[in-house]
Amino acid sequence: MTRCVTHFCAPVFVFLAGTAAFLHLRKLGDTGALARYLVVRGLMLVVLELTVIRTAWTFNFDYSGLILAGVIWMLGWCMVMLAALIWLPTWVVGVAGFVIVVAQGLLPAIAPATGESTQWAWQFLYLGGDVRFGEDGPAITVLYTIVPWIGVMALGYAFGAIVVLEGAARHRLVLRVGLAATALFLIAGSVTVLAGQAPDDGMPALLRVLNQRKYPASPLFLLMTLGPSIAVLPLAERAWKPIADVLAVFGRVPLFYYLLHIPLIHATALLVWFLRDGVVNAERFDAAPFVSIPPPAQWGLPLLYLVFAVVVALLYVPCRWYAGRKARHPDWWTRYL
Repeated sequence: MTRCVTHFCAPVFVFLAGTAAFLHLRKLGDTGALARYLVVRGLMLVVLELTVIRTAWTFNFDYSGLILAGVIWMLGWCMVMLAALIWLPTWVVGVAGFVIVVAQGLLPAIAPATGESTQWAWQFLYLGGDVRFGEDGPAITVLYTIVPWIGVMALGYAFGAIVVLEGAARHRLVLRVGLAATALFLIAGSVTVLAGQAPDDGMPALLRVLNQRKYPASPLFLLMTLGPSIAVLPLAERAWKPIADVLAVFGRVPLFYYLLHIPLIHATALLVWFLRDGVVNAERFDAAPFVSIPPPAQWGLPLLYLVFAVVVALLYVPCRWYAGRKARHPDWWTRYL
């Protein structure tokens, strides 16, 4: 269930990134300006994934071992592609996103027909896996593919047209969309599990319903995560002010938070192992985030949640400083970080 909670991060972030682009267009009033911003921001994210973030995961500069095309890589390329979509009417962008998400299952059948020479492109687009450039060249492990995530971002962009509605009408429509998506997931997910063969591992039916495919994200996975998240937005608008203010600090500087939290959780994990077991075992992270921890060295959930709370509390301080810095001094570069 702890792992299930983490599933909400990527879908909600990609979806609301599209919504943020829609709102930013209303602020700018210039499609060309938004397109340029999305391209620059997107390419910057790709570079950060391959350099700063990769080093933060592994604490080494050995690029022969692992180069990860992760969630920030995916967000970057989706922003670049969204820069082309925003020239279309909003409803067309939404329809395109819906088709991409729903019809993604056709791509594995189409990919072989285009020939062996294009398979690397299909891996980046949907299939994932290791892409090697030349016999002795570096390999990129594609964890987050472009499809279906560009579809999710496009849907989020279209969702912006709902967000700008008057309060009561917005709340009603947002709630209906979220509850409808959640209900559809519960029905379709339950039918799929009940109609399928029970696994040998004895996993309970409820957990099988929640155990949807994330890589690449299936339509059921996206319904499972986006439906409840959209439904809770009206409640989030009326959250208790002290809690809302704390969460808003992180929400104002999401990339800054992300760039800090990877090296901090890495360093904290090494410190906790040293304090608990007397050894660091830093080599486990050479291929992070693909880390395999022997059962005796794994943490219990109480320790995991304690470290989580401490890390978030530590990050609140620099995030609050930077959010204030952005508000007081809106330099050109703070728009991108």
